Amino acid sequence: MRTKSILSILSIALLFTILLAPVANTESSEGTSPEMMTRIMMLPPDAEVTGMYINANGHFFVNAMHPDNQNYRATVGVINGFDWNNLPSSVPELPSSSSPSDTWHGIRTSYGNYQVLLQSGDVFSEGGVAGGIYAADNGNRLFTSEKPDFNAFVPLNTNSTRGYLYTSWEDRPAGISQLEIEWNSTSSEWEVLGGAMLDLSGVNGGWVLCFGSMSPWETPLLSEELYFPDTEYWNDESYYYHSGQESLADYLGYYPNPYDYGYIMEIENSTTTQPDFTKHSAMGRFSHENAQVMPDEKTVYLSDDGYDTVLFKFIADTAGDLSSGTLYAAKVTQDIGRDSATTGFDVEWLEMASSSNSEIQIWIDEYDGITTSDFIDGQNSYITDEEIRDWAEGRLNDDLNGDGVTGSALDDRVAFLESRKAAGALGASDEWNKMEAVVFNPNAPEFAYLAMSDINYDMSDGQGDIDVTENRCGIVYSMTLDNEWDVTRIEPLVSGGPYTSSATYECDENNLAGPDNLVVLDDGRLLIGEDTRKHEDNMVWLWGEIPEPETEPELDSDADGVVDSQDNCTDTPEGENVNSEGCSETQLSETVEGEDEQICIREDEDGVVHYGCEDDNDDASIIPGFGFLLSVLATLGAALITTRNPHR
Repeated sequence: MRTKSILSILSIALLFTILLAPVANTESSEGTSPEMMTRIMMLPPDAEVTGMYINANGHFFVNAMHPDNQNYRATVGVINGFDWNNLPSSVPELPSSSSPSDTWHGIRTSYGNYQVLLQSGDVFSEGGVAGGIYAADNGNRLFTSEKPDFNAFVPLNTNSTRGYLYTSWEDRPAGISQLEIEWNSTSSEWEVLGGAMLDLSGVNGGWVLCFGSMSPWETPLLSEELYFPDTEYWNDESYYYHSGQESLADYLGYYPNPYDYGYIMEIENSTTTQPDFTKHSAMGRFSHENAQVMPDEKTVYLSDDGYDTVLFKFIADTAGDLSSGTLYAAKVTQDIGRDSATTGFDVEWLEMASSSNSEIQIWIDEYDGITTSDFIDGQNSYITDEEIRDWAEGRLNDDLNGDGVTGSALDDRVAFLESRKAAGALGASDEWNKMEAVVFNPNAPEFAYLAMSDINYDMSDGQGDIDVTENRCGIVYSMTLDNEWDVTRIEPLVSGGPYTSSATYECDENNLAGPDNLVVLDDGRLLIGEDTRKHEDNMVWLWGEIPEPETEPELDSDADGVVDSQDNCTDTPEGENVNSEGCSETQLSETVEGEDEQICIREDEDGVVHYGCEDDNDDASIIPGFGFLLSVLATLGAALITTRNPHR
């Protein structure tokens, strides 16, 4: 009977240990799993996350684009209350069960307080409305946009408490608002001092101004997202994608030149109410998501949104001047394997051509005055595919189409006016799908990052440079940099999903879907904003962990060859009372008052005071809190052995 009792106790104790062990293992899990993802923001139904930008004082500007307009208006806003440049290691998570009714404007945050600064249709005191797109020729309002996108804060004082908030409005034609705001330290909110929609007629208007960035010299860089891969149909009235050109014609008062659109736009003199706008055609024409200028102020990475797209790089001739330089396109070599969650790419950069804004503008002007009346089915009023191929043959000195003739071109216009097709003709990898933000933070300089919102189509078609498994929920990639700010490697970092095609919202709500906007925090963690219909509500995620700080090695103060508690109490005087570890109790009581000493006084649950610090690394392999339980198990096991009847 005694043996049975011991066996029963031992069994219960073992069962208790086994049941609790998985809890500790889960808490210590690592890797690119959803455990590293913290949901910090949710938007109203149908709204896209846009305009993610953190200023010098740690204010996080973020917008809600095109929400369900029956209940909400497109919103430009900011999260106050915390310094987003210095987040703690642990940030509270917003539950997915929270409802849009939790806040009146439908924007929910787990950290800080969201303040609405501007909403579509708000009337400016100086005249006009937020998001209003006004004709260049007569000033009539054509429509009111509900698509606020990129935000850039330009300070007007040294401590960044007053400044202009520039917001791009992603439409055809596009708009830019300038909002003067000032921080009120009493209310802990921003005050809106004034605002206006800016006049873009000097650059013939804008086209789908999307995400953007701030240059190292503090000028906003906006991006024209030109979803128009086949320029030959630009003046075809029957083409299904023609309404944008008609809207531009209404704005301009004449039919637009396609080569006036599709560039990075820099806002200069941005501390004035009448800033200057420059479209940098030297950086190529395609569906720009954004430009990321590196710390050398010459190297720029350029992401190309859409289907069958290219990753570009630009190197300026002069630091801080983007008006001239050399354009490159990436050719990648895929790792062995197809798993999109693990498969990376080596990167080679193909030089396309060198030019300047001023030279390219001469080429652009040659296509002015072409209208729909010039369209002839089967012909092309603009740069033809044959011209692109001839240019590439001349660059490569190769007969690409096998007609026995190596073509040539009089100039390099195709590299800058038809950049995506020209890159493909040179052999660059033109299979990327839905390429979104490319970002970098000089305070966390090891990697740059690139979002791909949907791994599908030519990325997964079994051919070409890129062939990986589909991930309809998207992937964020890290990009390895060498000492010259050159990207040499692209690897998957955060994978969305899982994906369930039969579900109403196909991507799991507890992980990423449709990554779009990215911000790299100073500590290396990522903020990831979604643009997806595969979640009921678009979200902002915080991804990553802060590395544990390096600790100083322990010192053998008493030089006895062992690092132990006696190192904290050397030179114990003779005749002193000592504890079990040989330390003077008098010396201990005196030393604990020193702030830099490693002595600890701790009191257990029975009120007994102990001296000396516990080593956090002791029994590291034992589940925390189970040391005593394992000792009991060992004792019970010994008792079982000594009491067992060997003749039974």
